[in-house]
Amino acid sequence: MQSLRIVVVNPVAIEGDDDPAFEAQAARGKALRIGLLEAGYNIIASLPADLYLPERIAQLQPDMVIIDAESDARDVLEHVVIATRDARRPIVLFTEDAKTSSMDAAMAAGVSAYIVAGLQTARIKPVLEVALARFRQEQKLLAELSDTKLKLAERKLLDRAKGLLMDHQKLSEQEAYQKLRRLAMDKNLKLSEVAQRIIDAADLLG
Repeated sequence: MQSLRIVVVNPVAIEGDDDPAFEAQAARGKALRIGLLEAGYNIIASLPADLYLPERIAQLQPDMVIIDAESDARDVLEHVVIATRDARRPIVLFTEDAKTSSMDAAMAAGVSAYIVAGLQTARIKPVLEVALARFRQEQKLLAELSDTKLKLAERKLLDRAKGLLMDHQKLSEQEAYQKLRRLAMDKNLKLSEVAQRIIDAADLLG
């Protein structure tokens, strides 16, 4: 099995002389990289959360995005959400921000795992495995929901097209359905496509 290709996103930090916040963030970043490498993951880039992040993620096409933000991660998360909007991928957020409001906002934005005060290297692998499993399950549910909505929309088209044929050509429901099937076979189209053409023609004729 190929190792996950991971992009790590860090807040934009400016180094200062003996700045405790910068030193703490640097230590967290080092611990995260060590944990990822020890677990066999492939870190393809470590990127700042800036305006160029969406373009960089689009170019790199990682399997997972990890955000390492010690405190308020809203700005970082906003950049990552924009970057992954068109191509969904699991997002894992390591932070020290334990506020419920921050957690709720992160999960609503699409974060697969929100880990507070848990950047021990031994925990990284199971956390990422759970996040990946959760993401895949969500994607499966979204695909099923989309498929259900599509089928309902197609059913509405068929029902309307059948109704038009029944009214205009004095056909029974079964006869109207069979006519739709024949037209679809003759023209090598889907039933829903034939139904849409009949509806469009009826709308044009008023």
